[in-house]
Amino acid sequence: MATHLDLEEQEQIDQLKHFWNTWGTLITSVLLVVFAALAGWNGYQFWQKRQAVQASALEFAVTAALTAKDQTRLDLAFGELKDKYAGTTQAAQSALLVAKTAVDAGKLDDAQVALLWVAEKGADEGYKALAKLRLSAVLEQQKKYDEGLKALEAGMPESFAGLQADRRGDLLAAQGKAQEAVAQYQIAYKALDKNLDYRHLVEFKLNALGAAPEVVALVKTTPSEK
Repeated sequence: MATHLDLEEQEQIDQLKHFWNTWGTLITSVLLVVFAALAGWNGYQFWQKRQAVQASALEFAVTAALTAKDQTRLDLAFGELKDKYAGTTQAAQSALLVAKTAVDAGKLDDAQVALLWVAEKGADEGYKALAKLRLSAVLEQQKKYDEGLKALEAGMPESFAGLQADRRGDLLAAQGKAQEAVAQYQIAYKALDKNLDYRHLVEFKLNALGAAPEVVALVKTTPSEK
């Protein structure tokens, strides 16, 4: 009986050896790739967390410098944030805050620089779109209407379509191009959610130019219906 079991065990061992000789190298390679991928992923996760922590610390330093009106500290913190952590949300948020503070202080050139940086270097499409909208408003204040319209040329996420058209309308209206402004306001009115208060502002702008939204829509659609 013992001999029979020994032979059976020996047969199983021989089968196992044959299987390992055939597939062992492949299995080892696959396991190495899996373990390397896991190590790489964990390393990437750690790197991302470290980047976020360091960027958050610099964002706090930027906010503190703005509050204290310390230009030297602001330049150092914001400069490092842009140089080393340009792809983080903290960098974009800080740049938008820097721009807002500059606008409030009447430093439109400084605001333009900060907003242009987000529009060109930002990693998040939403922040980039917001920066372009605000940049166009700054350029409008500087009476640089054509530059303001150019800032709005680049594509934006669909959720910004209404605001983008509204800003174009403002710039065109400021240039005295009422008909073109009405066309843009109409696009904005259609794109904005009907429950948004901002949509009423667009309607007010249309009324101020003598064009109620519903009437404009009717006039524009009737020819194609025929």
